[in-house]
Amino acid sequence: MSVCLASNSYTDSEPFISSLEFVLLGDSLYNSTDFGNFSLRLVARHSFGYNGSLISYPDDQFDRYWEPYGKNSPTTSRGESVAINGFWNLPPLKVFQTQLAVSQVLPLELQWPLEPLQNSRYYIALYFADETGTSRSFNISINNVTYFSDLKVPQSGVALFANDWPLGGPTKIILTPTAGSTLGPLINGGEIFEVLPVGGRTQTRDVIGLTRLKDSFQNPPFDWNGDPCLPKENAWTGVTCSNGSHVRVIGLNLTSMGLSGSLSPNIANLTALSDLWLGNNSLSGSIPDLSTLKMLNTIHLEDNQFNGPIPSSLGNIDRLQELFLQNNNLTGQVPSSLTGKPGLNLRLFPGNSLLNPPNA
Repeated sequence: MSVCLASNSYTDSEPFISSLEFVLLGDSLYNSTDFGNFSLRLVARHSFGYNGSLISYPDDQFDRYWEPYGKNSPTTSRGESVAINGFWNLPPLKVFQTQLAVSQVLPLELQWPLEPLQNSRYYIALYFADETGTSRSFNISINNVTYFSDLKVPQSGVALFANDWPLGGPTKIILTPTAGSTLGPLINGGEIFEVLPVGGRTQTRDVIGLTRLKDSFQNPPFDWNGDPCLPKENAWTGVTCSNGSHVRVIGLNLTSMGLSGSLSPNIANLTALSDLWLGNNSLSGSIPDLSTLKMLNTIHLEDNQFNGPIPSSLGNIDRLQELFLQNNNLTGQVPSSLTGKPGLNLRLFPGNSLLNPPNA
């Protein structure tokens, strides 16, 4: 995991964090949400009809926090031997030991969450269990929009969820008995999350490439942490990124940054890179194969300490217009794929011990 804290327009303070906690959830928990494009922000999670202390671990195996919602007259429906099994994301048994209910066959209304909501999209999950069997049935509406019709709650329990429900302002849930129901409606628990679009992230192969590149530098830029491109105002030093939903690294300019170390072969992951500028540093070792970087227009590795031969594969980069390698410790033949490449501005001297240098 990589976590980035950045300042925004709402505060003048520097970013800080006091604690960070990760909880491992089951694979199926809230899996109706596409977490590649959206995240969930908890708005409310309540045990209805419950007046006790906060319910959490070990009662909740996923370490969620269920707050009491003791409005109206709670009815204790079951004892310690509650047997609920109708859920893939099993709420704590304590949630089903109390309920909000009405004693007569009348609608049950509740405002939930307690605070008005901002206009957005929401994930809503409501939980029910009924020890009386199927003699109780009711319809559910949220702000006068039908949420579910003719619910017959089994003894094993049932969860009803919507993963993209528009809401805004005060929210009222109404449970209305259906014709023929002999008992009033009930509800045991509920969760509601705001569905937030993920702000985007740099393509994984680019992140891997830059991370390996960082590892090969002995003194990488201090801010090379987190996502390389996002948020844009906090992009890594020297990194230029594309716009749009599929963010790629298109430029790398670390000229005169005092870098030492080597150039990782994993830079070949940056297949959208058009400009590579690492001149005037103290990088050493061999020049890796860059032929997979088909978008490269310019390569500036001059004024470093690279050694060994010049890779002939550089001549296979069709778009390459500038290749500056002067003032290194390169040896061997100058590849004919470079000397005969039309339109290429090739600079190899001074500073290298190359054989058969071009006439120019």
